[in-house]
Amino acid sequence: MSIPSVLKSAVAALALVASGSLFAQGTPINAAAFDALVAQGPVADAATIAASPWASKIKQAGTLRLGGTQTSNLFSLLNEKDGKARGFDAGLAQLITRYILGDASKVQFTQVTSSTREQVLINNQVDMVLATYSITPARAEKISFAGPYYTSQAGVLVKASNNAIKSYTDLADKKVATQAGSTGPAILAQYAPKAVVQEFQTHQEALDALRQGRVDAYVTDYTLLLNTLSLGTGDAKLAGAPFGAQDPYGIGLPKGSDGVAFVNAFLKKVEADGTWAKLWTISIGQRTGSTAVPTPPAIP
Repeated sequence: MSIPSVLKSAVAALALVASGSLFAQGTPINAAAFDALVAQGPVADAATIAASPWASKIKQAGTLRLGGTQTSNLFSLLNEKDGKARGFDAGLAQLITRYILGDASKVQFTQVTSSTREQVLINNQVDMVLATYSITPARAEKISFAGPYYTSQAGVLVKASNNAIKSYTDLADKKVATQAGSTGPAILAQYAPKAVVQEFQTHQEALDALRQGRVDAYVTDYTLLLNTLSLGTGDAKLAGAPFGAQDPYGIGLPKGSDGVAFVNAFLKKVEADGTWAKLWTISIGQRTGSTAVPTPPAIP
């Protein structure tokens, strides 16, 4: 499949930074620009809130219960100095919170992993999950998805000194890490069926296994690998271009929730008014050297 424009730009930017050795430290997010964008986000009128039981419940509670992560440099990273999370996912979550409650800070946060995202929704622990959450038929049997709001593909991360693995076609008989509960195991079964797959519970555990030499490669969402490289946290490189089907990221909601229509209407609104593009530029584009803003994926 063709590489989305966001990934083409990011690959080009990373190629300038990397030459098989340590990657340079990524550009930090412009916190002032990020905060200003969120502060200017739209606020729903009373009639729009009243038309949605899901949004009305959040409005009445006075807080939005969010399932997410705070360790993803490009998508949602917690700044311990001011206690704020910033990035593409964090921005969308804050904009949705502002849209419903008029105040982006009124969030009750729950940390999730690839293996716990459905369960926190099923258990009514959160109102929504926004965490680079791939839309799949299996997940859609348990929960509902709004979106998609972003797309990605799979990628391969290896040590910078590894010249034997140049793409996913070189993974046969290699020890390959991926995340349990993610789309990684299915992707490997399809594109690298002879790989020796080892599943880890978290992204960090998989990275640690790669850095410690316990695995030869790590396969996961390409955007998460871009995030890793943007942190400048290790002697690693991307092996080849993104591969596999386009991976749509959605916003997880309770099964059958009318919140799907509400959130989809919100997403269409921020895409149409330019907020989505500005958030992408601040959170991802300026930090990876990418200048071509991608077209948001179509929302059903």
